[in-house]
Amino acid sequence: MSATSPISVCVIVRDEEERLPRCLDAVAWADELVVVIDDRSRDGSEKIARERTPHVEVRAYGGDIDQKRHCVEQATHDWVLIVDPDEVVGEELGSEIRRCLTGGSAGAAGPAGSGAVAGYRLNRQTYHLGRWIRHGDFYPDWKLRLFRKSRIRWEGRDPHGHIEVDGVVQRLAGRLEHYSYSDLADQLDRIQFFSAEAAKALQAEGRRMRLRDLVLRPPARFARGYFLKLGFLDGVPGFVIAAATSFHVFLKYAKLWELQRAAVRRSGGKGDSSGADAS
Repeated sequence: MSATSPISVCVIVRDEEERLPRCLDAVAWADELVVVIDDRSRDGSEKIARERTPHVEVRAYGGDIDQKRHCVEQATHDWVLIVDPDEVVGEELGSEIRRCLTGGSAGAAGPAGSGAVAGYRLNRQTYHLGRWIRHGDFYPDWKLRLFRKSRIRWEGRDPHGHIEVDGVVQRLAGRLEHYSYSDLADQLDRIQFFSAEAAKALQAEGRRMRLRDLVLRPPARFARGYFLKLGFLDGVPGFVIAAATSFHVFLKYAKLWELQRAAVRRSGGKGDSSGADAS
């Protein structure tokens, strides 16, 4: 990374007026701030964004991957940092990013020197149910968010696509603070939304719900988060998070089954309306 590498910060937004100011102000040091507003947004998010940057676009939502890809494409600089509106770049992390961008030692590792580094993973930590979560499925949560946009490709499915890079990927110290949910009710609302998006993506891929998906996957997810990843060390919040995550998995496959039944009805009732594959 050169001593003068500029950076663009990209954010996609919908109805985030309460959290957006803290998110954007935490990256005010960036050379460029690009914000794409979902055209379904009905609060003051656009006004808040325009007060902080001229690079604001209102755009129809075509899925999380499509929206983020478009936002990154609008960035002027090759180095891009993606931040969600419910995230805050902590002071230590911000300092570490700037140190890399100005030729600090973190940007010089790798067998081919600094030019080989194509991305950095940031450790995201969630604040939920009155405490910072330190175990389970929520933590540690390394996300590839800082990267050269000329070296990336988008992978995965909505609503949780991810970026792969061509080159060396390193980790940065510091914390990406995640204020995802205001309370448990907010978490359940988001589970409803994201499980529906995931079910649509599975259907688009031609996936079919199997009975074992409903029976086995939810308890397996609970066991992973609560026992294998030590979620129980977070006390009651750890149990609630593991149960809610399991419920998300259940809803995803239940909604896929529902979509399959609707497709059968539209086709005139041909096919297995139960949606429970034997495979």
